[in-house]
Amino acid sequence: MDFRLDAMDAAPAPRALATEAVHAGREDLAGLGLHAPPLDLSTTYPSYDSRGEAARIDAFAAEGAEPDGPPVYARLGNPTVSRFEKALATLEGTESAVAFASGMAALTAVLLARLGDGLRHVVAVRPLYGCSDHLLTAGALGSEVTWVDPAGIADAIRPETGLIMIESPANPTLAELDVRAIAHSCGSVPLLVDNTFATPVLQRPVESGARLVLHSATKYLGGHGDVLGGVVACDEAFARKLRQVRFATGGVLHPFAGYLLLRGLATLPVRVKAASATAAQLAERLAADPRVSRVHYPRIGGGMVAFEVTGEPHELIAAVRLITPAVSLGSVDTLIQHPASISHRIVDAGDRRSAGVSDKLLRLSVGLEDVEDLWQDLDQALGPVRTSGREGRTTAVAEA
Repeated sequence: MDFRLDAMDAAPAPRALATEAVHAGREDLAGLGLHAPPLDLSTTYPSYDSRGEAARIDAFAAEGAEPDGPPVYARLGNPTVSRFEKALATLEGTESAVAFASGMAALTAVLLARLGDGLRHVVAVRPLYGCSDHLLTAGALGSEVTWVDPAGIADAIRPETGLIMIESPANPTLAELDVRAIAHSCGSVPLLVDNTFATPVLQRPVESGARLVLHSATKYLGGHGDVLGGVVACDEAFARKLRQVRFATGGVLHPFAGYLLLRGLATLPVRVKAASATAAQLAERLAADPRVSRVHYPRIGGGMVAFEVTGEPHELIAAVRLITPAVSLGSVDTLIQHPASISHRIVDAGDRRSAGVSDKLLRLSVGLEDVEDLWQDLDQALGPVRTSGREGRTTAVAEA
């Protein structure tokens, strides 16, 4: 018996996430004689078999499956974007993934897919990203939302409920939810988890029972602050619905964005682990600082830190020099913003505060700079040490 032949026929051994991040979506490159993934910018593709083309388009319209054979039209699909989708699905442990022009376009597609099935009701837990909250609350797509605590999810489900939505760790308070327990309470209703903050490096929600995993790919997946995108990782049945919505609405991811996102995935585990190590140190220092009244840092880790100051948060925003005061997160450089003024400004003030987003809260996205340089900038921006304001101090800081 030829041992080498047996080895080739055997199923491939499972690979670590760090390895998949580098190689997923690129498995065919060696066979193509390539090392770097190609970038396909075509908007349309030649076809001399119009009858066959019609049959493929009919099949897509009926089922939403990716057409076999060569591409048809950029709104239907793109080879470069498909590589990113395959890679992200591999990292999240799902059958498929469908990419969109932004995270909000991805969430919109999920809601439209549910509305298409006659399921307009959503049950959601605050806090969520401010624009996600607004999209659900405003009902602009014809959906209706019921906001509940996690314990109230099961009681809030109706016959027309098509989706349960949570974010963990949550934006911007970093509150963590028990995804497995929530998934159990959802019954047959799909659970969507916004996994933007954690990334598949820190958690894979489908392993805890979620059906849909949402990412603002603009953040950690891209990782360099230079690409806009969104993606939903899910089973193939739901992916087919999402592809049909994407084709009809045009919320497609540009191929160059897909190229940059695939490149970003290769360093995702390294970036997340490095940012997490620095963030944990900063969280500990902030928790011990008399100018800070409360620190939020998730047990799961990650590069995000939220903290409430005893003084004026707007003064700190104006005083940072190394850290960039800007929205967004997950970049290689450190960003800070005041959620009540920017990312969650669109949420009703009462709802915002009841979800833990106080007017004193600041959100820090820790990058890859040296921890001492970052602390020096925070230290000077926090201003003089005050002798009051320490009463009622609580912290939620994970051990470094």
